[in-house]
Formats: sequence, structure tokens, C-alpha cells
Amino acid sequence: MMAAPRNLAIEIGRLRDVENPTEDSPTSKKPSSSKFQGRFPLTRWELTGVLSIFFLFLIGLFCIYITMPSAEYIKIIRLPRTVADLRILKDHLATYANDYQAQFMLGYCSTYIFMQTFMIPGTIFMSLLAGALFGVIKGFLLVIFTATAGASSCYFLSKLFGRPLACWLWPEKLRFFQSEIAKRREKLLNYMLFLRITPTLPNTFINLASPIVDIPFHVFFLATLVGLMPSTYITVRAGLALGDLRSVKDLYDFKTLSVLFLIGFVSILPTILKRKRTYE
Repeated sequence: MMAAPRNLAIEIGRLRDVENPTEDSPTSKKPSSSKFQGRFPLTRWELTGVLSIFFLFLIGLFCIYITMPSAEYIKIIRLPRTVADLRILKDHLATYANDYQAQFMLGYCSTYIFMQTFMIPGTIFMSLLAGALFGVIKGFLLVIFTATAGASSCYFLSKLFGRPLACWLWPEKLRFFQSEIAKRREKLLNYMLFLRITPTLPNTFINLASPIVDIPFHVFFLATLVGLMPSTYITVRAGLALGDLRSVKDLYDFKTLSVLFLIGFVSILPTILKRKRTYE
């Protein structure tokens, strides 16, 4: 269990040596002393592995799309990047999703899982779309399933290839995350629930970093499944009123954030109480 954190410390230590080289030493080497200096951190074989998995997902997605019933407007459909784009997409898809509900859900779930696995931005618009097309209950269940499946897929992809990429992108944040996890091993599920419920750390970072800092999958899975429920409910419910939504920022005002942090505090309350009894 200690091997992963130790290897992580070595990786980050090497990266810091690149960022802060010892200039006083006459024998210190230039950037070539670290494998991360001046180039993409993945090796040729690691990059080949990631691209192979990416294209396998892409081929599977394409196969699902070509089996879906055709429609005239399908040619102009694209992933939304703004609420205005989402309103147009919802208008185009409302009849189609109603007429071919099973096929549409398969395409929706596949797209969401693909985006979540490879950290492609825009899943929040997919969650809003689920609420707009299917209502609160069905949309909520759909998003919880796809978000958890996509996060789990990203977890295993990161377990294979994520360490050098995470060390390259977020060395300090990764070091902080590792130290926080090490201090909370006994109540790890509570802490992970807190992170999932509150916007303390981005979900993309949690998905990528969790296997690297040795968070067991069953803890990651349960924390994701339960921890995403409050924010998912808020987002899916907001999809019912797209006309009143000006931007994604309107989803998380001060009141909403306060509620999320309150729920998150409840999730770590057992840890706080246990620590207090220990000190007494």
C-alpha cells in the first residue's frame, strides 16, 4: 500500500528538480536531467496506449450513432458550449428523444461516459439536457449512472497511464491531495464524500488523481455515486427551466454553494467528532 505514495513522491520530486534546478552546482545538468523537462510527460508507448483506448471508445461511439434512427436535423447537432446552444439542441432533440427513447438514451449515455473518461469539458450541459428532456427523476437517475460510470472509467485509465500526466499538470495540488488522503485513511469515505459534494477540488482532478494517491476503487465508486447526488439534482432540476437560465454560473449561487458545503460538512462530521474524542 505504501508503494504508490512513495513512487508519487519520487515523481513529484523529480519534477520539482526540473522547476528549481540547483544553479550553484557545477555538476548540475540542464533540463535533460528529468524525463518531464521540455516535452510531453508520456512515453511513446504510454501515448500509444492512451490513443488506442481513445480510438476504441470513438469507434464504439460511432457504431452506436450509425445504428440510431436517422433524422433530417441530426446533421447539424453538435455538443453545446453555452446555454443558448443547449436551448437549440433541446428543441431539436425533444421529439426525437420521445419517439426513440431507448436508442437516444444509449447514445446519450455513451457520449457522457466518453466525455467523462477523457475529461472532455461540457458534461454539465449534458446534465442540463437530461433534465430538460426527461424530467427530474428520470434525468437524475440517468446522470448519476453515466457520471459514475464515466468517472470509474477515468479512474482505471488513470491507473494505467495517469501518473506522469498528473505529476506534470498539477504537482503541488497532487502533493496536497496525497498528504490529505494520508491523514484521513481511517475515514477516507467521509473525506471523499466531502470532496464530491462540495466544489473544493474539481471532479476531473479527483478522477485522475485518486488511483495515483492509492484511493481504493470501492471507496472512490461509493463516494462518487453518493457524493454527486446533491449537485446532480440541482443541475437536472435547472434543466427544466432553460429559458430562465442565462449561464452555467447561475446554477451555483451563494445559497446553493452554502447548501452543498453544509451537506459536505455533515459527511465529515463523524471524522471531526472522532478526532475531538481522541484529543480529549
